[in-house]
Amino acid sequence: MSVTVRVPAKVNVQLAVGAARPDGFHDLANVFLAVGLHDEVTVTPAEELRITCEGPDADQVPLDRTNLVARAAIALAARRGIEPNVHIHIAKDIPVAGGMAGGSADGAGALLACDRLWGTAASRAELLAICADLGSDVPFSLVGGAALGTGRGERLTALEVGGTFHWVFAMAGRGLSTPAVFREFDRLAEGREIPEPVASPELLAALAKGDAEALAASVSNDLQPAALSLFPELADTLEAGRGAGALAALVSGSGPTTAFLARDAGAAEKVAEALRASGTCRSVRTAAGPVPGATVL
Repeated sequence: MSVTVRVPAKVNVQLAVGAARPDGFHDLANVFLAVGLHDEVTVTPAEELRITCEGPDADQVPLDRTNLVARAAIALAARRGIEPNVHIHIAKDIPVAGGMAGGSADGAGALLACDRLWGTAASRAELLAICADLGSDVPFSLVGGAALGTGRGERLTALEVGGTFHWVFAMAGRGLSTPAVFREFDRLAEGREIPEPVASPELLAALAKGDAEALAASVSNDLQPAALSLFPELADTLEAGRGAGALAALVSGSGPTTAFLARDAGAAEKVAEALRASGTCRSVRTAAGPVPGATVL
């Protein structure tokens, strides 16, 4: 028998970043929106823990125990006193190293799939606790929809969304390291006071109303200057999307994927066509959100 779980990508419609903490992390006000680009994670009993992967950029995905899918299986097995003997297969469609939490999504998917396969009947709270240990974005990948992440992003509060938002995502020609982007954020912030990160009331109201124009006026990403400092060419992609009529253009999370909010599905296709023709990115995808989190198929 096998269990397959579908997991969504995310876009950060707001990423407010506080000063570095003594533990090296940063307090965040991170407004997540799950969007309709998905990976599928399938687990099957095996003689030992093994990982395989297929799909775009699969060659960039580690197949050893550093992968979050392996760490998820090991963490759950350790809590139950069993061996994590499973074959975990990842079917990738979420961009790799693109700031859309593909690796985090896979970790959440593997955790839920192993729980079902092994019949461990972990509670939602236990699954979320394991997710938080795995990484800051992993809990949201389990939950999906829309949520405000505080702490380092792992403490979630579900948010009301009053409609569907249409997005275009432009994938860059190379990746960006999330730790490197945070280090650059710290370098750029040196010598100035960093305010406590808080969610924008205007942004939360725009989500609740389903108002794309109001959302466009309030999206923000405190990591964007750091991402642009390390990858200046992203500015050309952002400008191409704005010129094509996007309501808003921003770096997604730590990048290097850039995200463009469109008025509706038709407008999203026009922005996507312009970005493909611009020569400023490797590939372009459209997706809408919010969508559910990790789901057993």
